[in-house]
Amino acid sequence: MSIISSLHSLKLSSPFLHGSTSLSRLSKPSSSVCQQPLKAPTFLPPIRAMKSMQGRVVCATNDKTVSVEVVRLAPHPKYKRRVRKKKKFQAHDPDNQFQVGDYVQLEKSKPISKTKTFIAVPVPSRNGKQGKEQTGELGIPLESKQPEEQQS
Repeated sequence: MSIISSLHSLKLSSPFLHGSTSLSRLSKPSSSVCQQPLKAPTFLPPIRAMKSMQGRVVCATNDKTVSVEVVRLAPHPKYKRRVRKKKKFQAHDPDNQFQVGDYVQLEKSKPISKTKTFIAVPVPSRNGKQGKEQTGELGIPLESKQPEEQQS
């Protein structure tokens, strides 16, 4: 008790004695250059990484589920050469419309089951055979595809 009375008689100017001042009321050191903290602009959407991916269907035997293999290029940790990394994801296919070999886009969704958090969406074929059948590589129609002129 004598220690407490001696502390009161000293009249220490510490704001932390007996919890009289909370930490939130203490002023923080600030520079005269930056008085207000910079806020992020509200018109920009938040950045979310990899909401959708593209891959190839490797298994379509399950009902309403396809297994999609996604290939990405990543640098090797030691040699810094780009290496192919493959990962398989389970995706929801409600109409069972995809077969093995189809290219699909995986859209992120709420979890459908323990392993399925993507929905498979069709994408156009990667090979450009549709446009190349009628024209040559230079955009000129092939001789076999040109209309034949009849001579009379």
